[in-house]
Amino acid sequence: MSSTVRAATFIDKGGTGKTTVTAHLGVACARQGHEVLLIDLAGKQGDLAKHFGIWEHYQDLIDADEAWPNIATVFNDQWNAIADKLGDDAVRNLIFRTDERVDIIPAHPNLDGVDTELANIDDTETRYSLLTQFLDEYIDPLRYDVVLIDLPGLTNNVSYNGLWAASNVIAPVEPSAFEAQQAERLDADMAQIREQFVEDMTLTMVIPNKVDTRTRLADEYLDVFTDEYPAAIAPEHVPDSQDIRNAIEEGHSVFRLESPSQTAEQARSAFVKNAKTLIQRLKEGD
Repeated sequence: MSSTVRAATFIDKGGTGKTTVTAHLGVACARQGHEVLLIDLAGKQGDLAKHFGIWEHYQDLIDADEAWPNIATVFNDQWNAIADKLGDDAVRNLIFRTDERVDIIPAHPNLDGVDTELANIDDTETRYSLLTQFLDEYIDPLRYDVVLIDLPGLTNNVSYNGLWAASNVIAPVEPSAFEAQQAERLDADMAQIREQFVEDMTLTMVIPNKVDTRTRLADEYLDVFTDEYPAAIAPEHVPDSQDIRNAIEEGHSVFRLESPSQTAEQARSAFVKNAKTLIQRLKEGD
C-alpha cells in the first residue's frame, strides 16, 4: 500500500467486543500481507496486549518502572522534547512485536489521567489533535500499511483524539435493541464531531458481533443493522463462539487455534472477509 490507512474501533458502550474485533481485524489484515500496528487507548487494563499474550511482560516493565515512554506519554506536552532526546528509541520503546504478525502499542495505567489532562487544554484543536500529530510525525514514517486504534467504550477526550486521528470508525454491535440505540447514538456523536471538529468523519464499518443466529431476535436485528447502515455494514457478521473466548484467555487470536470449532471457523472467515473489505473502504476514502 502506498500510504498508511487508519481506523478507530469505537461505540459509546463497553462489552461489545471492540478489543476482540480490533485484534482479529488486525491479524486478518496481517495475514493478507499488510504491515499492521494496533494502538490500545481503551484503558489501563491492557486487554489488547492480553489478546496477544504480552501483557504479563509489559506489566513487569510497568512494575519495574521501565515502561517509559508509553502511550500516555504521547499526550504529554513534553513528548516532542522526549522524542528529540531519545531519538529512535522513543518510538521503538512504545512498540511491541507479537507472534501473530502485528505490532502493538499497549495501554498503560497512566492513561487514567490523560482525559483530565486533555480537559485542561483550552484550545479545542490542540486538545484533540495530539494523537494525530504523533501518528503523522512518528508512526507514518515507519510505513505501516494499517493502523487500528482501540478506543474507550465512552465518549471522552481520549476518544475524540482517536476519532480525530483516524477519521474512520469501526463500530462493533451486538444484535439487541440496546445496541441499536447505541448505534443511533454513534450516529449522533459522529454528526456532532463532524460539525465541530472533523468534517470527513466516516462510519466505515458496522460489524454485528457475538451473533447467535439460532435465535430469531438475532436475525431480526441483523436485518435492522443492514437496513440502517447499507453502506457501512460488514460483509459478514461474527458469530458468538466459546472458542474465541478460550483463545483470548490463552493469549492469542482464534486464528491460532489448532482444532477450531465450526463457529470459530466461521469467525475466522468473517474476520478475513471483513478485513479485506475494510482495507478497500479505507483506501477508497483515503
